[in-house]
Order: sequence, then structure tokens, then C-alpha cells
Amino acid sequence: MPQWLDYQLGVHLRGIDLGLARVGEVWRRLGAPRPAPVVITVAGTNGKGSTVAFLEAMLAAGGYRAAAYTSPHLLVYNERIRIAGAMVDDVPLVHAFERIETARGDIPLTYFEFGTLAALLLFADAALDAAILEVGLGGRLDAVNLIDADVAIVTTIALDHQEWLGSDRDSIGREKAGVARAGRPLVIAETDPPLGLLEAAAACGAVVLRAGLDYAMQPAGAGWCWCGPGATQLALPAPQLAASCQPANAAAAVTALYALRERLPLPSAALARGVAEAQVSARLQRLRIGAGELVVDVAHNPQSAAVLAQWLVREPAAETLALFGAFSDKDVAGMLQPLRDCIDEWHLVDLSTESERGRDLLSLDTEFGAALGPLRRSCWGGVAAALAALAPRLQAGARVVAFGSFLVAAAALRWSQEAALQVASTHRV
Repeated sequence: MPQWLDYQLGVHLRGIDLGLARVGEVWRRLGAPRPAPVVITVAGTNGKGSTVAFLEAMLAAGGYRAAAYTSPHLLVYNERIRIAGAMVDDVPLVHAFERIETARGDIPLTYFEFGTLAALLLFADAALDAAILEVGLGGRLDAVNLIDADVAIVTTIALDHQEWLGSDRDSIGREKAGVARAGRPLVIAETDPPLGLLEAAAACGAVVLRAGLDYAMQPAGAGWCWCGPGATQLALPAPQLAASCQPANAAAAVTALYALRERLPLPSAALARGVAEAQVSARLQRLRIGAGELVVDVAHNPQSAAVLAQWLVREPAAETLALFGAFSDKDVAGMLQPLRDCIDEWHLVDLSTESERGRDLLSLDTEFGAALGPLRRSCWGGVAAALAALAPRLQAGARVVAFGSFLVAAAALRWSQEAALQVASTHRV
């Protein structure tokens, strides 16, 4: 399996090459597999993974056999492809890669395109009721958009990946609206979506279900109420996922399933159970370390950093340390500014050794100084080294928040697992 992943990184000269022509030709050579009778596609800047988790949990609670394709992964590649709640095993995944390699001939595919085609093949063979596909980048030209969605969701539109999607929310919104289809529902989860998204949705003839107009959420006791078309109301519990944006993600998922109610009917109890039970790693994930805690979050752009800051204000701690690293194409200042008053001490980590897109320490430290001035900070060669140095303070009760990139989140999760194993080994001795 590792050999296949290494090989895929070298098949195409560019890591990202948006467009459906190449991958579409290979998909057709494979028989143009449709992953399931019902397909839900999820696009957006932030909140995609959580929305997929809500959809997955609600469909499972209703007794449906559903699968989900997401990216990137945190610890193992197999996380990207889940069938009936379980990660796909290596053997069928490698077999799918072999089929793709035979079919592609001399057509170059990116790492993401290999994975997308593998997910489509595996889902098509899995006798599913529904498939949930998360867009990797944008929407219109993303490989996931090979499949015509029965319902599409656009979660949020914020400035990210501007070099591929455009320099403003209107341009980015138009790209993400590309997952919509004529005559089919498009759930728009923001109450203030950019005009570009609305215009593109109208131009393609999608049936728009817009937050704040066609559906809404209202606080109700310890939970909240989903208010849908035709005065439909549904009392729902608070999600386990803690960020303030999660009820909006859950509401978008409920709306999508409401639009599919004739094909995938779900009792209200299944919807409520799915909202309550949905989980996804590294979304304000709290890990107890001695008397302290490690909070792991994949916030990697200004919008998601602002959500993290809101949570930190709601959940004060005696001492909060930040562990931060970023990719070179990210708005570092935009991520740091919302957290200026939430962090007592900063620890910057070098990601250039982990990825060619990773920002090196000199660049990161320079941008930090420009954004926040002479605030106290330390620099580290990697996440594991930083956490090892901070371990005594964690044990003593400090809170460490690791964020800025999926790479930071993944390294923090690996470190916590290894720390837990060391503690368990010590106790056995």
C-alpha cells in the first residue's frame, strides 16, 4: 500500500491539476461507475468533513448502507474511503488502484484523482443505498464532480486556495456551485452567501434551499430546532462536535436528507440520533494529557481560526499555549489575528520538512512578527519535538491547542497516541 501511494505522487508532474477531461476519460474506461443509487456531494471552504459525518451518522441510524469519501486523511490513507462506517481495507484498495492503473494507459492522474476513482469503484461494488462525496478543491473542476449529485451542499465560502479558485468570495462561490445540477436540490448553508454562488446556482437551474430563507435553525432548550419548508419543525439535540458552526452543518445535512425524503425516508429519531452521535477527528478534539489537555483542530484558514477563537473564549483555561504551523499558500496573518487575545504563549513549527507546500520556520516567524508583533514565541523543528518539550506543562495542567494545518493535527494525534502507549507500558511494568 505505501508503495502505491508513493508511486501515485510521481505519476503526474503537478500535485494539483484541476479539470475533468483526464480523470473523466479514465472513469469512462472503467465503465463510468456510479457509486450508489443516491449521491450527496458536499462542497465548501470549511465544514465539509463535519457535514459528511452528520450525513453518515443519520443515514446509519436510519438503517441505510452508506459510504463516504473524504480528504485529506489524518493518520492512514484508508480514512478517506469508508463503507458502512468502516475504513476500507488495503487489499480491495490496492485492487482498485490496479484497475485504475491498467485503465489509464498513458493518461497522467494526480494522487487525489487516483483516490477518487478508487472510491467510486469500491462504492459501486458495495451494494450501497447512498454515497456521500466530499469535494477536494473547489467543485466545478474537482474529480468528485464527475458524478451527478442527487443533492449537493455548499457549506461555507471563504478565502482559501485563491490561486486555483479566485481572489474573492464571488469567484470562489461560482467554482463551488459547479457541483449543483439542473432541477436538483442545492443546499446553501450560509445565510449570507456570495452573489456569485447564487447566480451560478440560478444559471444551472438548481433548486436552491438556502439557510435563513428556505430552512433555519433555532435554539431550543439544551438543543435546537430545525425549521424546514412547509412549516416543518424537528427538535434536535446538541451535537457532540463542539464548534459554534456545527449546528449549521447539521442543519444543512438535515435539509439535504429532507430533500431526499421520498427516496431515503428517515424517522425523526434517526435524524436526532445522527446529530447526537456524529464524530470526526481533529475538530476541536480534546485529549486528556495528565492534568492538562491537548486540543487538536484542523483550522487552516481565517474563517476556521475565528471559529476556534470563539470556542476558546467560551472555554477559558488557566493557561493556553498554541502550537501552530501552516502551508506556504495560507493567509498566516488572517489565521493569527482572531487568536491574538486567546493565547498566552505561541510555539511555531516547521512544516517544510513534511511537505513541499509547508512553510519553513524563518518565513513563519517573520509573518508571525508582522501580524502579532513581539509576542512571546518559541520555534521548533516539528510538532513532535514541540509537544515533547511541552509535555511537562501539559501534565501539570496547561492546555495546548494544535492547529494551522492538517499536517499539524495529524502529527499531534500521532504524538498523543504514542504518549498514551508509553503511559500504558509504564503502568504495566
